[in-house]
Amino acid sequence: MRVAALYDIHGMLDALDAVLVDVRGENVDVVLVGGDAVGGPQPAETLERLRELGSWVRWIRGNADRALLEGPGPYDAGQEDVLAWTAERLTEADRTFLGTLPERDLLDVDGLGRVLFCHATPASDLSLVTAGTSDERMGEIVAGIDADVVVAGHTHMQLDRVVDGVRWVNAGSVGMPYEGEVAAFWALLGPEVSLRKSFFDVEAAAAAILASGWPEAEEFVAENLTQPVPRDETIAYYERIAAERGER
Repeated sequence: MRVAALYDIHGMLDALDAVLVDVRGENVDVVLVGGDAVGGPQPAETLERLRELGSWVRWIRGNADRALLEGPGPYDAGQEDVLAWTAERLTEADRTFLGTLPERDLLDVDGLGRVLFCHATPASDLSLVTAGTSDERMGEIVAGIDADVVVAGHTHMQLDRVVDGVRWVNAGSVGMPYEGEVAAFWALLGPEVSLRKSFFDVEAAAAAILASGWPEAEEFVAENLTQPVPRDETIAYYERIAAERGER
């Protein structure tokens, strides 16, 4: 089995379409949608595009998907209006579907063995893991995991490292990457781990985002499409937040 792992699409349709063009050029058995698929400027359109893939797709839930059903959580301060805007553009059935997806999936992948897919960590859809996370903390996260590889997302930066015999892969973010580069990031699994990026028409994507009415449209275009977020700054920011939460 070969798997295309698409995480953190965040309602960015142009980025998703670019990735799907590349995915169709590979001999992929499963498209694994790793959570936070729709929280962005084109939620309904993104969900429709993914559903068009039919049985090719397997889904897991992210924190933003869960919040569509449960409402804002303790770490969603300042995001209430954005969450409400997204929820209004989906049907109740859509919100229930996204909010009740499984938290994890386990697949046997060619050349890699047992691969556990989760959104952030196997125990939480909110925990923060970055390239700056210590081996000691990573050891705590992977302790007791019955898998050869863990594939996650949530922090929107690609990563491939081995801790205590478990390979940890962050597939990156299709729609809101923090890589210091404008592209859509994803991972191809089997028989190796291949961290990929797909390019799209940035001007067309920016125009669509600005026309969407999404509350964060102007800020996102300025900070992510015009001047992409530096990776090192994001790692330092997330590690600081993790320490404040007591995760370090």
